[in-house]
Amino acid sequence: MSHTTKKLDNSQLELTITIEAKNYQKHLEKAAQRMSERSAVKGFRPGKVPYDVMKKEVGDMKILEEAMGEIVQEAYYDVIIGEQIEAIGMPEIKVEKMAPGNDLVFKATVALLPTVKLPDISKIKIKKHTPTVGEKEMEETLNAIRGMHAKEVVKAGPATGTDKLVLDMEMFIDKVAVEGGQARDYQVYLSENHYIPGFNEQVVGLKKDEEKEFSLTFPTDHYQKHLAGKPVDFKVKIKEVYDRQLPELSDDLAKTLGQESIAKMKELIHNNLLQEAEHKAYQKFEIELLDTMIDQAEFEPIPEVLINAERQKIFYELKHNLEQHNIPIEKYLEDLKKTEEELMRDYRTEAERRAKAALLSRQVAKENGITASEEEINDEVKMMKGVYKDNKEYFEKLDRPEIRETIAVTIQNKKVMKWLGDKVTAEEKK
Repeated sequence: MSHTTKKLDNSQLELTITIEAKNYQKHLEKAAQRMSERSAVKGFRPGKVPYDVMKKEVGDMKILEEAMGEIVQEAYYDVIIGEQIEAIGMPEIKVEKMAPGNDLVFKATVALLPTVKLPDISKIKIKKHTPTVGEKEMEETLNAIRGMHAKEVVKAGPATGTDKLVLDMEMFIDKVAVEGGQARDYQVYLSENHYIPGFNEQVVGLKKDEEKEFSLTFPTDHYQKHLAGKPVDFKVKIKEVYDRQLPELSDDLAKTLGQESIAKMKELIHNNLLQEAEHKAYQKFEIELLDTMIDQAEFEPIPEVLINAERQKIFYELKHNLEQHNIPIEKYLEDLKKTEEELMRDYRTEAERRAKAALLSRQVAKENGITASEEEINDEVKMMKGVYKDNKEYFEKLDRPEIRETIAVTIQNKKVMKWLGDKVTAEEKK
């Protein structure tokens, strides 16, 4: 294997890496093995197909395409480690030459670690909030538990109290029907907060077969950006009203949930709510601390590769969130009237700030000798292997150098935030 380097603007380096065929043969054999496990080849059991037979079955190029990711990763990290290049983030890879039995050539545009001048940490003061759990939070949680064990009886009168309504609903913006804004047999629980503030108040008091039209403004943080913060007109028709008979908060209810008494159950709920509140308070503290340090630190120009890598992460997080709501990314972009490229451009400010946070954390670690020990990395890998023991492909990847490096960085970042949190002069307040 050979390589050349070329310096680029904005703290970037271009590597051109050439790999001889004999040096990537092992990856071809591994790729053929993986392909044989998911292929049906006459005369052979899955996973037991010889390499030469697999080549005839699918062709050299298909095997090379399957192996390309691992070939590139190994060669890239060999150069980075061998040259002691302080790269950060994922590289941009462009394959230049790719043909079975020939040298492979690819270019990797690498973001180099820019210089970061940290602010005087002793002068930073971040207020910490001491979380509490009030009666309202306890009551809402207990009512939710009672609701899960409620008996529902059809009623003829208006919806009140903790009743449930089943209704048909239509949504409009400027008198145009919202795509996907129609729902049949939609269930509304008056005892629970609706995701659109004010919705429950509009339907309370309605009876079966009654209709109503009203307008509400969607929350500004709603996951469907084409609806977030916009006034929407609703048409609803009530199909049924149910009286929800909630069980009493008693020892009998607690025992059905595995607790010895209602007092013990309340204690457990209180502790869980307090832990959740403490976690949120600490997250808020960390965000404020990082934002303050980023604003006061001095950064060299941020490499474009690093910003693009953060954009990709943001996009992946969005796509994952939409998938959880069964919304295709294509539909989301269509509703926004934007292309993927336009959306990525919108992410620039957030991506640059994320990149700065990563650089700042790394600089704090470097200046203060904060690292992830081999023992800590091994413990994390062991834990993850337990989680992914049934996923052979992912399980095997956990021992690869680049995966261990990612785990090390995650552990190091957590230790940095703990170190910063301890150093910052913070005033406790309720």
